[in-house]
Amino acid sequence: MITETQNSTVADMVKSTNLQHVAIIMDGNRRWAKEKNLPSAIGHKKGVDALKTTLKACHKFGIKYLTVYAFSTENWNRKPEEVNFLMDLLANTIKNELAELNENQVVINFIGDLTKLNPKLQAILQNAVEVTKNNTGVRLQIAFNYGARDELVHAVKKIIKSNVDADSITEDTIAKALYTSDIPDPDLLIRTGGEMRVSNYLLWQIAYSEFYVTKQFWPDFNEQSLAEAVMEFNHRQRRYGA
Repeated sequence: MITETQNSTVADMVKSTNLQHVAIIMDGNRRWAKEKNLPSAIGHKKGVDALKTTLKACHKFGIKYLTVYAFSTENWNRKPEEVNFLMDLLANTIKNELAELNENQVVINFIGDLTKLNPKLQAILQNAVEVTKNNTGVRLQIAFNYGARDELVHAVKKIIKSNVDADSITEDTIAKALYTSDIPDPDLLIRTGGEMRVSNYLLWQIAYSEFYVTKQFWPDFNEQSLAEAVMEFNHRQRRYGA
């Protein structure tokens, strides 16, 4: 926990820099568990706790949008038992946390190709979206069965089906066909676990995002961690290619 003075300072930084949207690659659950000689399942469960902590910190600091990478299109290549565990973990987390999230005015959305998920899980996710859609707090986007290249393929298909003339297609046309069409692009991309890559995540949207990489594994990420990322962001000079 950080002090009220520190909290106020970080909140002022968020406001002065117009930091609206934070995207996170939540990496390191399995490595965290391995270091502690624990099953990877424990690492994933601790990762859920870290997300809850981070979501509360976003609310405290005044960050309006949080987008997290939970399951990629490539994660299907993991062992079937781990994939099944992650599916069940998402379903159980949403069911168990929905009431509190709704009470805290969190708006929940999912980005990715949800049609590949089993119908029962799809229904759970859709219910969470429906229940929270009129809330006014932090908007949480959970990227599940998400890949940026796959998203662009879906966007192209959507544009073609809308019979848009090729010569009239602009960047705005493509942006409006993406899963994130109704929210601003990320200002800050955080990656935990120390890896220096973006892993097919929000490739279009992060064109001008500031990157912040920490060696800290995701289960250890907390309010102080987010505050440090915001403070680093406060020192950046965003030029947008100028």
